[in-house]
Amino acid sequence: MDTFQVILLALIQGITEFLPISSSAHLILPSQILGWEDQGLSFDVAVNTGSLFAVVIYFRHEIVVLARAWVMSLVSRKQTQESHLAWWIILATIPAVIVGFTAKDFIETHFRNTLVIASTTIIFGVLLFVADRMSKAQLSELKMGWKKALLIGIAQTMALIPGTSRSGATMTAALMLGLTREAAARFSFLLSVPVSFGAALLVTKDLVSSPAQIDYQALGLGIIVSFVAAYLCIHFFLKFISKIGMTPFVLYRLALGGVLLGLIYL
Repeated sequence: MDTFQVILLALIQGITEFLPISSSAHLILPSQILGWEDQGLSFDVAVNTGSLFAVVIYFRHEIVVLARAWVMSLVSRKQTQESHLAWWIILATIPAVIVGFTAKDFIETHFRNTLVIASTTIIFGVLLFVADRMSKAQLSELKMGWKKALLIGIAQTMALIPGTSRSGATMTAALMLGLTREAAARFSFLLSVPVSFGAALLVTKDLVSSPAQIDYQALGLGIIVSFVAAYLCIHFFLKFISKIGMTPFVLYRLALGGVLLGLIYL
């Protein structure tokens, strides 16, 4: 990839990772529409790592508090709201780990195409709209309980299909389960940390053992650009989500899905 492609794709990843519009879909689309060679999973995970750094740094204080509370719950056997939330994040991560290991190769082979992206973009856009309109919006992430956390984790597995959106699926489930928009977003962002970290470790291991030549300069630039874009996106999304709601993202998903279907069939 040339520098322009690296920067553009990293910006796309950073901006879309935490918005409910599917970063994986947007990373696949340039190769499908512009005729670029698919950048491959290694670059996808590299820019995802930049987004991971962004969410860890943005929520660094919360993560430290959760980690400390979780360790203390193991030592003292006493639970707090923060230790409960830490356990719920771990619990919600398990479904994605199981499905990721068992279905990763099948999904990469059969689902990385424009038709799948268009379909899931529209379907999960409609579900997000319904969830946002029907939500009771009463619960914070600290009071949702382990059952709701597990259901959100199960919803997260759908994001393995391009076009679904990890944040979109988790926020949709959280809204349906009665979390406020802000709580749904915060839990979705925190839930991205272990999944993204695990994916980065697995692909890094594959890269190290692979005989193929790796453009580490492109990967490094992608990480930096993605980090900056993702950090800004998190800040402004959390600042305005209670005011703007999910409707703008739903409309964008429907429009994007319609355009993609038009490209396929017209």
